Amino acid sequence: MAAIGTERRPFIGRFWPGKWKAVWLTLWLLLATSPSHAQWHEQNWSIMGTTVGARIWWPNAKEAEHLLGLVRQEMERINATYSPYLETSELSQINRLAAQQPQTLSAEFAELIDKALWVNTISQGAFDITYASVGHLYDYRTGSAPNNQTLKQNLSAVGKLQWQPKTQQLSFNHANVKIDLGGLAKGFAVEKAVALLHQHGVQHGSVNAGGDTRLLGDNLGKPWLIGIKNPRPQSADEQWQSVIKLPLTNEAISTSGDYERYFIDSHSGQRIHHILNPKTGKSSKGIISATVIGPSGSNTDPLSTAVFVMGVDAGLAMINQVPGYEAIVITSEGQVHYSAGLTPP
Repeated sequence: MAAIGTERRPFIGRFWPGKWKAVWLTLWLLLATSPSHAQWHEQNWSIMGTTVGARIWWPNAKEAEHLLGLVRQEMERINATYSPYLETSELSQINRLAAQQPQTLSAEFAELIDKALWVNTISQGAFDITYASVGHLYDYRTGSAPNNQTLKQNLSAVGKLQWQPKTQQLSFNHANVKIDLGGLAKGFAVEKAVALLHQHGVQHGSVNAGGDTRLLGDNLGKPWLIGIKNPRPQSADEQWQSVIKLPLTNEAISTSGDYERYFIDSHSGQRIHHILNPKTGKSSKGIISATVIGPSGSNTDPLSTAVFVMGVDAGLAMINQVPGYEAIVITSEGQVHYSAGLTPP
């Protein structure tokens, strides 16, 4: 087809004037941009404290690079807005000022607060963005955890949040309240990125950020095969293996695991990980991997965290009440549990 585009184009212009020239040019454009000329284009970046990747099926390499660049820009925008580690972020500003006076949020931030409070309600408090009131006391890089006295003092701030949806004003009812959208922002980001790609005409692709993936369309006529990571690999080779593979099309999938950010306590020998139970301020126990599948990454991300904290029975019971969403849970004993709409392989 390259010969049609380079050698024969002058031939068409010289000997086929008028409408026939237009017909041949149209045919050439259709051939040049047909799926048979497309290929996969992929980029990866370090954003939001994890590896972010995007992959699209597109016929033009330069255009694909531009589209992937738009994904990166959107991810960086979301990180700049909701990162608790950037003093200039809107979230950091809320954490500094909301205990002093109500803060009026942007429309997008208000949307995320509404989502967080919805999941908080259906999970009976297992998902709570004010967990950061104690969560910020942990340092997983240095292996540092708060002592019981400090934990107790800050635990009283969890849940002390007041939201006025009509005016989009958020305020804190305790001086030590902090919020963190870590269990929500990545799923929201991949959902926004895929919507952006779809608006620009991309029909096949995927965007992932850590444990959150949003698929666009199918994998060229076949379902995507998405693996659930082995939460307890026994060797370096096994850490890249999937314990379960799922055929998915145009869906989101999020996995919350105790293996992403953790350290082993030198005294107790216990694994201290970042998925905290808001009611205790300590790492949740019993589940080591919780995966939720559904049509929106904005929901699968917080729902997977909620299931992890709630435990097998309560977590799956909650998912069974959310239309269109399913869950797969792996316990610390290595047992696998499925929600009602899934048949075990």
